[in-house]
Amino acid sequence: MRLVFAGTPAVALPSLRAVAARHDVAAVITREDAPIGRKRVLTPSPVAAEAERLGFPVIKANRLGDEVTEAVAALEADLGVIVAYGGLVREPLLSSPRLGWVNLHFSLLPRWRGAAPVQRAVIAGDAETGAAVFQLVPALDAGDVFAELRRPVGADETAGELLEDLAESGASLLADTVDALAAGTATARPQEGEPTVAPKLSIEDARLDLARPADEVYARLRGVTPEPGAYALLDGERFKIAEARRADDADRVASGHVVLDGTRVLLGTGTSPLELLVVQPAGKRAMAAADWWRGAGGTAVLA
Repeated sequence: MRLVFAGTPAVALPSLRAVAARHDVAAVITREDAPIGRKRVLTPSPVAAEAERLGFPVIKANRLGDEVTEAVAALEADLGVIVAYGGLVREPLLSSPRLGWVNLHFSLLPRWRGAAPVQRAVIAGDAETGAAVFQLVPALDAGDVFAELRRPVGADETAGELLEDLAESGASLLADTVDALAAGTATARPQEGEPTVAPKLSIEDARLDLARPADEVYARLRGVTPEPGAYALLDGERFKIAEARRADDADRVASGHVVLDGTRVLLGTGTSPLELLVVQPAGKRAMAAADWWRGAGGTAVLA
């Protein structure tokens, strides 16, 4: 089939490659170049860079308005495919391709509709998650589902690791669905169950409440890793925790207090402590927790 593909971050790359290997990609839509790094250099999105490498026409837009709608209509595409573009597809663009649009979403719909499904699933302590390919409709992530895959959430898995895995397995699911649509054999079912929403994470979502039980603190830490990155406050400044693990075998440590237990740097929560592995104090680079602890003079309380 003749496709239009929309996506922006690296997580969309496996899907772009998978559908491009089997079908004709008439154009790729992605968000405009964005300032990256300390020098704020304007940089193409990962999808833009890959599309240009593959030789596909690229449409850069932060809003899918009239200009994009006219450009897509001129392509006479059979199907639109969208993976993590970062914007809403509304009418008349929604109906512009002959078969409309399908979306690869990284959750078991209708659970976690929205921008951050993987992160919210990890924060909530979900034991299982997955990916779904569904028909795009005006309501947020509410269309009928063509296919889904399920997998457990690892006890120590971060949102970044989980999303990377789902991007690969979801790409195959998406490509198979597009094949079925091309063959006329695809069928979709309505979503069943009570929807939950997954809004984009804010910096406040990344702050750890160290008075909460260890399983909740650890789930939030994993859910906001690598972005926006877990933190607590140390002397009123943001203290990032890049890597940690459960230390259920250790003695109780007062909430927020950091102590040395043999060679382990432990952080107290409302129940058992966490072992700090990699941290980043304000204004410094990430470092091993033991190195930071030595420099801190053996005393610290996080809030």
